[in-house]
Amino acid sequence: MISTVSFNRKAFFAPFLALALSLTACGGTGTQTQAPSQTPAQTDDAGGGQSVSLTGAGASFPAPLYQRWFSEYNKQNPNVQVSYQSVGSGAGVEQFTQGTVDFGASDTAMDDEEIAAVTRGVALLPMTAGSIVLAYNLPDVTELKLSRQVYVDILLGKIKKWNDPAIAKINPDAQLPDTDITVVYRSDGSGTTGVFTKHLSAINPEWSEKVGEGKTVEWPAGMGAKGNEGVTAQILQTEGSLGYIEYGYAKQQDIATATLENKAGQYVAPSGETAAEALSAATLPENLRAFIADPEGQNSYPIVTYTWLLAYQNYDDPNKLKALKDVVNWSLTDGQAFAEELGYIPLPAPVVEKVQAKLNTIQSK
Repeated sequence: MISTVSFNRKAFFAPFLALALSLTACGGTGTQTQAPSQTPAQTDDAGGGQSVSLTGAGASFPAPLYQRWFSEYNKQNPNVQVSYQSVGSGAGVEQFTQGTVDFGASDTAMDDEEIAAVTRGVALLPMTAGSIVLAYNLPDVTELKLSRQVYVDILLGKIKKWNDPAIAKINPDAQLPDTDITVVYRSDGSGTTGVFTKHLSAINPEWSEKVGEGKTVEWPAGMGAKGNEGVTAQILQTEGSLGYIEYGYAKQQDIATATLENKAGQYVAPSGETAAEALSAATLPENLRAFIADPEGQNSYPIVTYTWLLAYQNYDDPNKLKALKDVVNWSLTDGQAFAEELGYIPLPAPVVEKVQAKLNTIQSK
């Protein structure tokens, strides 16, 4: 369980989280931690030997890892600069469809209708995977269990106080305060919301009927914030809050996260191991679209997802295509070494092979 630290210190650092993730990954990403031992990327022909700039936009879920990848790649290949804007999956799919970026990113794979709207074709490339956690701000509560019924009822606005009997029953040793629960949700079009609400709909008929699933939904209770960065900052600033964010954001900011009841009835804390266990319960099909709404397994964390880079099937500029393929291939291989330290799941070798095969189908006109 992630321990709770002083929330004054967290609130001080929170604005820097959003700032760091808004920077481009061409040398302006701020202080980097020591990189793992790497096999040097091929620098002689990256981007066809030309200076190439690639722009991408989309999901905030993988943004910390994408920023790290693109920064590290640029150190080894100075002629290729990659700028990635963490704008949310909804905006990322929109910009990708309009052709205003070289690639997009989304935590929910594009559906057939969305793909049909892209005249240049679409290659969906899973790049990493991670957990969605329920992070909370209760300075005196370092461990918190939430059953499936309880966390849905909190999000439905049916459980309003932290010391509600339903929460207290499964947390008999916790000092639960007599304060309101402030739910923090995504106000923007969000793949994280899409994955989270798909899970809620899968486990609870009332949620499915009253709220449903999607990148945007009408939340029954709480306050909105933009991006995983915004929700993280709002949780840090609001005592008594509870919100859903990607595990890496909670890990990097040392925010307490709830242990959740899974499909097998076990209470499981988020970690790389429990997320990988859940991921192993799903087979990635040939179209590389997989949804893991409620994974099987005694030790599976219940809310996990792949996250996809959205590439065009055809590119006009062969140098851009060469650079994109080099960046993506490096991220799928050497770059996976950065995943775990940032709270993501390194892709299994069979998944990497499937993604590389799809990457190889992308052509220049």
